[in-house]
Amino acid sequence: MISLDGKRAIVTGAAAGIGRATAQVLAELGARVVIADIDADGGEQTAKDTGGTFVRCDVSRRADCEAVAAAARERFGGVDLLFNNAGVIRRSTVCDITEDDWDLVMAVNVRSVLLLSRLVIPGMAAQGGGSIVNTGSGWGISGGARAVSYCASKGAVVNMTRAMAIDHGPDNIRVNCVCPGDTATGMLADEARQLGESADGFYADAADRPLGRIGQPRDIAQTVAFLASDASAFISGAIIPVDGAGTA
Repeated sequence: MISLDGKRAIVTGAAAGIGRATAQVLAELGARVVIADIDADGGEQTAKDTGGTFVRCDVSRRADCEAVAAAARERFGGVDLLFNNAGVIRRSTVCDITEDDWDLVMAVNVRSVLLLSRLVIPGMAAQGGGSIVNTGSGWGISGGARAVSYCASKGAVVNMTRAMAIDHGPDNIRVNCVCPGDTATGMLADEARQLGESADGFYADAADRPLGRIGQPRDIAQTVAFLASDASAFISGAIIPVDGAGTA
């Protein structure tokens, strides 16, 4: 059993999907959570369900990220866990993708990790440590078709995780990366729409992996909770697939 009693967390992309499930699991284990998302309605609902604090945030904007970090300091006195989870996907090849879509994916999936991490790391160092978990992807480990910007962004997150773990380990800040496989979220349904495929058929194809199913948001959330807890005290710089052996 793990406990997060007294832990203070920020979860981005927490209005739905993996972020929402993670906020719920963290709260169940005793953590206090700042809910960050651009979706105000969904974010407010997550905050209501978890007893957390919602801050509307476009994670690609420095001022919005500063507001999230400030809320955590003012409400809780600091941050023990940062879950950099917010993400977007645009399914296309390098020949088809627009520069605007490329920039959007990089801003939300990569720049947000930079912006929020550097806002919380000094405080974590001053208090004796903390945990940062980044959301990568199976496509941050291996490539995928018609997803060049997403693959590039998640590959960046994977290697940023390693670099951050090296840089901030001396301050007892652990940095790890969860790499979900296909998971039953709105993002997965949106991928089917972008590719002009039926959601049912898309989900069936996504379940073609050794465990025979797609992931559920709580599958990933429980891994994040483990990485936030003292049970993982000697784990840092790890890239952890949570994908039913899909990348195996």
